[in-house]
Amino acid sequence: MDPELEPFIPFLPQTDLDDPEATRKTVAALVAASAAPDTSRMDVEDRTVPADPDVAVRIYRPHRAASQGGAAGAIVWLHGGGFVFGDLDTEHPWAARLADGSGAVVVSVDYRRSPENRFPAALDDAYAVLNWTARHAAELGVDPARIAVGGHSAGGGLAAAVALRARDEQGPAICFQLLNQPGLDDRQQTWSARNFTDTPWFTRDKTAAAWRHYLGSRPATAYAAPARATDLSGLPPAYVATAEFCPNRDEDIEYALRLLQAGVPVELHQWPGTFHGSQAILSADISQRQNAELAGALRRALAA
Repeated sequence: MDPELEPFIPFLPQTDLDDPEATRKTVAALVAASAAPDTSRMDVEDRTVPADPDVAVRIYRPHRAASQGGAAGAIVWLHGGGFVFGDLDTEHPWAARLADGSGAVVVSVDYRRSPENRFPAALDDAYAVLNWTARHAAELGVDPARIAVGGHSAGGGLAAAVALRARDEQGPAICFQLLNQPGLDDRQQTWSARNFTDTPWFTRDKTAAAWRHYLGSRPATAYAAPARATDLSGLPPAYVATAEFCPNRDEDIEYALRLLQAGVPVELHQWPGTFHGSQAILSADISQRQNAELAGALRRALAA
């Protein structure tokens, strides 16, 4: 374990995904008690995307993107939370930092959560926002040829699923996938999924609970668990980041390798000594490098 992260482990909040309401309250209180991000260099706006049902989004427009003239790159951003918790407010610090660090317009999505709304509700919401962003690119000051998708954890899995669906349905062109510790495989058969039963913050049992809430009794498909996809060709270039002590680690590495084998450009970064979500410990040097690298990867991809 990274020595700057290890002292925080005893103080991590306790969450139980089998009690969604309590977990949502715990995480919301934790974020509310944290320092607010600096949004002085951007405009932040809440909007509603017409869909069935409508989807709330929060849009972050960095001033430097507007000052440079022309249309900016953008990312449809999907929060983490095991498909169970997280919303626009809990994701606010991360979406704001991503916008500030990358210069991209960030469209943060308040997708429906499980178990009240199981698959494919969250995917439908995310895909509706992608389509809306592409259709309203001129209004948003966005270049329709430079729209990415991305997210943390469950949100990263949703982003990968959106990319698959957009390819299959000839939907909006996606130029890049930013996948941070994504949840991609419900089967939990990799070495890390089987062995990380007591890792900080996220464990095998929590992984199982997340998928149980998300899928219910439905069999998993590639749009629910992208690792099940048999054909990864024709997908957008990807940046995949993994944490060493994370149940998702090996499924993410395997997905990145399969993307490469399918001819998709991939940048894969395995962060040693980290655990799932540890980049929230902002005082640690490795967390600062992780967060800067996510923003940098997006900035480079949208510039290209």
